[in-house]
Amino acid sequence: MTAGPQDEDGFHARLRAYEGKPAATAGRGKDPVNLPMIRHWCEAMGDAHPAYRGPDAVAPPAMLQAWTMGGLSGHADRSEAYGELLGLLDGAGYTSVVATDCEQEYLRPLRPGDAITFDTVVESVSPRKTTRLGTGHFVTTRTDVRVAGELAGTHRFRILKYAPAARGTAPGPPKAAPRRPRPVVNRDNAGFWAGVAEHRLLIQRCTACGTLRFPWLPGCAACGSPEWDTVEAGGGGTVHSYVVMHHPPFPAFDPPYAVGLIELAEGVRMISNVVGVPYDEVRIGMPVRLEFQRVDEELELPVFRASGGER
Repeated sequence: MTAGPQDEDGFHARLRAYEGKPAATAGRGKDPVNLPMIRHWCEAMGDAHPAYRGPDAVAPPAMLQAWTMGGLSGHADRSEAYGELLGLLDGAGYTSVVATDCEQEYLRPLRPGDAITFDTVVESVSPRKTTRLGTGHFVTTRTDVRVAGELAGTHRFRILKYAPAARGTAPGPPKAAPRRPRPVVNRDNAGFWAGVAEHRLLIQRCTACGTLRFPWLPGCAACGSPEWDTVEAGGGGTVHSYVVMHHPPFPAFDPPYAVGLIELAEGVRMISNVVGVPYDEVRIGMPVRLEFQRVDEELELPVFRASGGER
């Protein structure tokens, strides 16, 4: 049973009493910063920056949280206070949880061999909020990551503990079908969308070093040159990775559906829908072929059809 309006202020005051209390203390990374993990990250992200290779390598800054994660066996350093806070929310009916966002600040590079220590504190608990998922409270924790006592970075992680919204509503007049979100077109990617309008998938190419890049960026990550031209993708590719979206539902999307990280024959990767086969038949390494799908009267998008899938 969730707290009613009349006692919400009191309940929120109880939740706020946990602000500033530790969520984890004297945590230690299960492994030192290491080159194999850096390599796996860079391969998964398609990041070929030379700073992450060789004898003087540093870890990608966005890996900050990776060095503190407990894996399947978890960490034994979670505080009683944090468990009490989550238990209080569970007891009030906010039994579901979804991660919403994170913020990171980088103060010094991490290098192979660095031993990570960290402390996590409950930074804030929001008043009750109502979202499409349901009603609940946002809980923000802040993790300070250190090497030999020196602060290396800060990671803020926010979750929503919520009671799921009731499914089903009384019948009413039919509503217009929701439209897909419009892509953000700006001066950096306008050429890509102009190509899509012509049924051409254009990839940026640095004219200084020849490196291909996708998504479109104002400068080359390999050499820093701002000069570029384009090459047209041939349309072939494979599924490098994928997820199946079940929840939460979004307007204009009908879950479950597969979202793939497609490696084009040219070597760059892009995110798009995989069509032509049921979502549960998508596989890593599956060959796919580019096509353009009209989703409404104004919007056409590049998607990838599994080779052999019916049209």
